[in-house]
Amino acid sequence: MAPSTKPKSINPADEAQPKLLSGGNPQIAKGYGEAPVQAYIAAMPGWKREMGQRLDVLIERAVPGVNKAVKWNSPLYGIEGDGWFLGIHCFTKYIKVAFFRGQSLDPVPPGESRSRDTRYLNIHEDDPLDEAQFSAWVKQASQLPGERM
Repeated sequence: MAPSTKPKSINPADEAQPKLLSGGNPQIAKGYGEAPVQAYIAAMPGWKREMGQRLDVLIERAVPGVNKAVKWNSPLYGIEGDGWFLGIHCFTKYIKVAFFRGQSLDPVPPGESRSRDTRYLNIHEDDPLDEAQFSAWVKQASQLPGERM
């Protein structure tokens, strides 16, 4: 008896979802532009997805035409020809926003780093987000020399 040649029905729920790495960080292929960043945000687990969308909108408003990419399973935001000024990464209980020249921001973001220049903003589920302060940091960061990655 010949094997069945009936095509499989495709159920959208069966489509492969991005793998979540340790801490719930989505594994998204390296890529440049809007699509990989939106794929990362869509794969962020739980409350982090909505916060990721909110951060992305605030970044775009603060820096119209911002360049985007996903590298090392993290969305990066930058200025063409000037490098990356901000990155986002999911951890189990929070989202870490890295300002690569954060030590030069006023006021300096609260999270310390081993890197002399980098500062972090860690966002937990029940933390209020000061959108005005976040946007001010993003604008300032976008005007500083970016990181080459």
